[in-house]
Amino acid sequence: MKVVLLKDVKGTGKKGDIVTVADGFGKNFLLKNGYASLATNSILNENKGQKEAEAYHKEQERLKAVELGKRLESVKLTLAVKCGENGKVFGSVTNKELSEELSKQGLDVPKNKIELPAPLKTTGLYTISARLHPTVNVKFKVEIIPQ
Repeated sequence: MKVVLLKDVKGTGKKGDIVTVADGFGKNFLLKNGYASLATNSILNENKGQKEAEAYHKEQERLKAVELGKRLESVKLTLAVKCGENGKVFGSVTNKELSEELSKQGLDVPKNKIELPAPLKTTGLYTISARLHPTVNVKFKVEIIPQ
């Protein structure tokens, strides 16, 4: 029996997959509990259209991330923070502060996308990476200067 899965089913497949299952499993479990529907021509066409739309939207997200990445690479962020002697920062500079500073420059990068190896606790020039998309990883410069 061919069915189209409406939800993820462990051991059988993911949502949207077209799978061949035993008749009893299909009728008594998948169809009865709403995990799948019979694979008719109209449902197969609808499933194909949904997969194409999903692929298109994922590609648009990736292109948007690439565009943001190109703009982000050309940015050199300068932060003025309160410092003690020897260039030690009072507290530290976190990814939240970097995200806020980038948004002031018109670049909306969420704080969870900025990857800091450790909080920045001294003045100087740093290279920070941002993972904007699973396939797009960008590096940009941050300079911390005393206030």
